[in-house]
Amino acid sequence: MLLAYVDESGNTGEITKGGTLTYTLGCVVVAADQWPDAFNSALAFRRRLKVRFHILMRHEVKANYLLRGGGDIRLLDLAPKERFLVYRAHLRQLRELPARGFAVVVDKRSIAADQCFDTAWETLLQRLETTSRKESQVFSIIHDQGENDAIRRWARRARRHLPAGSAFGTGPIYNKAALLVDDPQPVESRHSYFLQFADLVAYAGFRTLVAPSASIESVCPASMWEEIGPATHAAVNQLKPRGGIPGVVVRTT
Repeated sequence: MLLAYVDESGNTGEITKGGTLTYTLGCVVVAADQWPDAFNSALAFRRRLKVRFHILMRHEVKANYLLRGGGDIRLLDLAPKERFLVYRAHLRQLRELPARGFAVVVDKRSIAADQCFDTAWETLLQRLETTSRKESQVFSIIHDQGENDAIRRWARRARRHLPAGSAFGTGPIYNKAALLVDDPQPVESRHSYFLQFADLVAYAGFRTLVAPSASIESVCPASMWEEIGPATHAAVNQLKPRGGIPGVVVRTT
């Protein structure tokens, strides 16, 4: 079984009303039979962060907190360089868990805000369906709490009907997500290290499309995605005709 941990970056609001430029889903995939080792690896990693940066095991580490020195790490008063090192260490750690990461970035400058949620989840489910089918594995989704009902509806719809565009221009292909196990399970991200990894993957994926300001670049430069390295789940967009960033699926239509 494949366990897919999913968290979002950005929002579904109108750009003209203060909404973000994109709506992005980050996904970290862990094989169930490797989960105990991956979890122990994540624990050891967090212990190292505690020793070096005084980030406690219970502290939630998310992109927004690292960018602004807020949330659970606010009182630590970490410098931008230190927060950069923490961010980079998380992405590099994916290969040690082991896990794979990819992102789906919906560009709201081209896609209407009221369509971005559906576009993102349809695309994510397409990639997970293809991965599970090619690897002959069932899969399950664990996501951060929030749009629980809407995500559950998408998963149930995908079991019956999941269109996927052909990479070769031969028209739509339909591969229902028959290997999806049960409904997606909502979990508070503060209680899951893997969801926190997914949040950082999502934001790094977003920054491959939208360059950061100088203050943000000091913590998460546009090149941060490259730190995932061999843990990048590049298969999700390797057939894209014009290439793109491996592991980052960009939707503009």
